[in-house]
Amino acid sequence: METLKENIKTSNGLEIAGIILVALALRPSLVSMGPSIPAIQHYFGLSHFTTGSLISIPDLLMGLLALPTPWLANKLGRDKLIIGALLLLAASTLARALSLTVATLLICTAGVGTGIAIAGTLLSGFVKANFSTKAALVMGIYTTSLSMGSTISALSTAPILKATDSWRFATGVWTIAGVIGLVAWMLVAAKEKKKTVDQIKKATIEIPWKNGMAWRIALFFACVNLIFYSLVAWTAPLFIEHGLSTSNAGYILGCFTFFFMLSSPVFGSLSKSLDRRLWLVTGCLISLSGLLLIAFCPGFSPFIIIGILAIGLGGTFTLAMTLPLDNTNTHHETNAWTAFILTIGYVIAAIGPIALGALRDYTGNFTSPMLALAGVSIIMLIISFTLKPVNINHPK
Repeated sequence: METLKENIKTSNGLEIAGIILVALALRPSLVSMGPSIPAIQHYFGLSHFTTGSLISIPDLLMGLLALPTPWLANKLGRDKLIIGALLLLAASTLARALSLTVATLLICTAGVGTGIAIAGTLLSGFVKANFSTKAALVMGIYTTSLSMGSTISALSTAPILKATDSWRFATGVWTIAGVIGLVAWMLVAAKEKKKTVDQIKKATIEIPWKNGMAWRIALFFACVNLIFYSLVAWTAPLFIEHGLSTSNAGYILGCFTFFFMLSSPVFGSLSKSLDRRLWLVTGCLISLSGLLLIAFCPGFSPFIIIGILAIGLGGTFTLAMTLPLDNTNTHHETNAWTAFILTIGYVIAAIGPIALGALRDYTGNFTSPMLALAGVSIIMLIISFTLKPVNINHPK
């Protein structure tokens, strides 16, 4: 705790606050859809396949826009782009809640994904540029804040939905989080303006297409996020099918995001070496155990088994976000690696919610979809053994 205080004292408190408030705003518009999915399905008459696209579309855009985002930052300025992204996120969240047609619902969902994609891509480079000696610590704060936003929205959406009997209000209320993040980053941008413009416009961005380590990290990140967003989409519907109420199913999703959040700083603090493979393997094994328990005995202490799964997956997520920092030397290089990893990772991960929805439509239950996710966790486990950082023998 003392070390954390010392590190934050030597950094800019406004920048830390901005990172936290923006991170808190980047997940509620997505996660709030999970508890609301049954109501949205009923209102629009959607299949599980189409409903899965409400999570997969933002996920896909988070991947497709990751590569051009650093280039746009070069042209327009990083902070201007983050502000525009947060404005789009807030506006799209509100407009989606007011949608009267499926087409409008999907278009606004794409706006949500675009805003999240741009802001999320640029924040990693911001951390590397402004906290180069404390990048892992600040990245842990960032990922914990992402998880906290997920947890707050997961726990709150179902009660809001029950109290108002309106999926529109339950999903639209998270516009507020986007507005708060927008205001926070406008304050950061006002302070950072000259430094940011001068530094970013001199950057040359070389995407690591031919780097084997970058590909392995990207595939690992893809597996983590495919599982995460599939569970965001289908955890509540799965447990509703097993007899739980909408509120209790929402609480289970909240339990998932809560333990996901708690495990992020724990794994980050335990993984002190640049070689993080031990903790990556540990997280993969815990995740696999949780998925198998859900597949074969979902009615057995669901809060416990979802917690087990979340602990493993949350730990691997934090370490996956840190791996690009471990393997790069400058914030420009970090931007390029992050953009590449987000592109490959999120494009692949976008398959998850739709594929699981289609599998649920085909089989009539969620057993096969959960076993499919268990298979993905096995792939994660295999990849994790190969993730020894390239800089391990010459630390920065």
